[in-house]
Amino acid sequence: MDSITQIVLGAAVGEAVCGKRAGNKALLWGAIAGTIPDLDVLASPFQDLVEELTFHRSITHSILFAVIVSPLLAYVLKAIYKRDATTYVDWFWLFFLGFTTHALLDCFTTWGTKVFYPFSNYAVSFHNIFVIDPLYTVPFILCLIPVFFYNKEDRRRRLWTYAGIGISSVYMMITLVEKIAVNKVFEKNFKDQHISVIRYSTKPTPFNTILWNATAEVDSGYYIGYYSLMDKDKDVKFKYFSKDHQLLNDYLQNEKLQTLIGITDGYYTVEKHDGSYIINDLRFGQLDGWGEGKEAFTFAYKITPDNNSLKFSQAPNNLKKAKSLMGKLWKRILGEKFAAN
Repeated sequence: MDSITQIVLGAAVGEAVCGKRAGNKALLWGAIAGTIPDLDVLASPFQDLVEELTFHRSITHSILFAVIVSPLLAYVLKAIYKRDATTYVDWFWLFFLGFTTHALLDCFTTWGTKVFYPFSNYAVSFHNIFVIDPLYTVPFILCLIPVFFYNKEDRRRRLWTYAGIGISSVYMMITLVEKIAVNKVFEKNFKDQHISVIRYSTKPTPFNTILWNATAEVDSGYYIGYYSLMDKDKDVKFKYFSKDHQLLNDYLQNEKLQTLIGITDGYYTVEKHDGSYIINDLRFGQLDGWGEGKEAFTFAYKITPDNNSLKFSQAPNNLKKAKSLMGKLWKRILGEKFAAN
């Protein structure tokens, strides 16, 4: 999830753990604990594209990180606030739960999180919430704001904190129920349209959990379609994309290429342009997939052969134009269908 959401969740966890003893310091250090796992991005300038994609949401989001780092930071905080009523155990649980809830929240998004790293590179991902979702974050913030203004022993601090945690958690559960419902809609359309699906993945579109996207793999390619809970009918129009994986056959022995393909979870297409290759990560769809579907994929990677090696870079996309397409996103959420969907 986005940084603001992780800060809010971390602050709430800090308050729940030791707010009665630490007061607003619990909110502050909880927010810091909720931020620390994402500091793995500081390594980005020293990594190439594949290393950066592989490293993010790995070690700092793992259970091992929480187990090792939490006791160390708890020791530091106990030394700083040695005269406070807070104990070493308080600070330990603040950091441990701050780290683990951060990782758990990220597991609900499409990117996935390597919570078992380094013992496993498997990225846990439930695909039921977009990385920025105002309906999750805004009510949480509104519940947490009053907490700052009450004395640390005032029970209303805990009531507002648990209200924020409870409302956000209930919303998260609702998105899982929605996912089950939209999966049934997509599955019926696969059957009715005689699409022989090998596997498929569904996820919500940006900033909402009303409009959902499905990416279905077949032998030769992928079908991508959209369904809104506000649609008047349950008929989904799919757009077909050819795999063209064979374009990379001569380079499959390259370890970093194999890693990059693994990052896409196998949902990718390949295009050839001027001696280079573009790998489109289908998990995040096109910039205007809910509209006419004429724009590039949100995440795509350029592979350029260079003597006996390959160069990897982020393929450019027009994010400025994507902002101008938000109006169509809102219309599609409300059930208006465009030419391509």
